[in-house]
Amino acid sequence: MCLAVPGQVLSIEDDALRTATVSFGGVTKSVSLALVPEAEVGDYVIVHVGFAISRLDEEAARRTLETYADLAASDPDRGFKS
Repeated sequence: MCLAVPGQVLSIEDDALRTATVSFGGVTKSVSLALVPEAEVGDYVIVHVGFAISRLDEEAARRTLETYADLAASDPDRGFKS
């Protein structure tokens, strides 16, 4: 199953892939913003396999992250691990 996850852009490097540090509920990863050149620090983006594929508003990101948290809480054995 493929899953795209919302995260918040914390910083952006000025390199060829426009690499950003993105926070996923406190876990940070390096992500390419090459497909979303309009993304800026503080924006929320949808990330799939290391590439941001679209921007989304903060409310939509918050609702999605809450849904993931609710799913993890409903079955702790299959939930997200930090």
